[in-house]
Amino acid sequence: MKKVIISLFALLAGTSLAMAEDAGCEAFKWPVTREQALFAAAPATPSGATLTVGSAADLVLVPAEKAGFAVPPEHTPAAGTFGAVASVAVPPEGAIQISVSGEAWIDVIQDGHPVKSVGYSGVKTCPGIRKSVRFKLAAGTATVQFSGAKKETLKVAVLAPE
Repeated sequence: MKKVIISLFALLAGTSLAMAEDAGCEAFKWPVTREQALFAAAPATPSGATLTVGSAADLVLVPAEKAGFAVPPEHTPAAGTFGAVASVAVPPEGAIQISVSGEAWIDVIQDGHPVKSVGYSGVKTCPGIRKSVRFKLAAGTATVQFSGAKKETLKVAVLAPE
């Protein structure tokens, strides 16, 4: 009887954990299913590349002190962390959503000035995606800086908000 109870408890605990992970993605303020699909096939992309709205990249990061940030990141990167700089062509409507697979700070620079986000959603329990940030920009080119990452790669999706 004791083994049956323990087995039942283990089964229920595993089911609860799986349900919690699934519920984790539902905790975002907006859907992240597009990002999850794009992350699965994201090509390796070096720092300095141009990111395209509607796609994802597996960005190869460099030590933060070698990233070549256009302006200092809003949050100073800790020693031993990684970063990258990329550019993005902002569509005429100006709204973009940048989502990342792991811990990293995202700064968007346009016309030499940091742009404040207009929306943020972050969840630690969604497998493969950590946060999604929205920006309202002018059409044209913007610089995106990633800093404070603990790993040397970061999957990044740039999308038009739904």
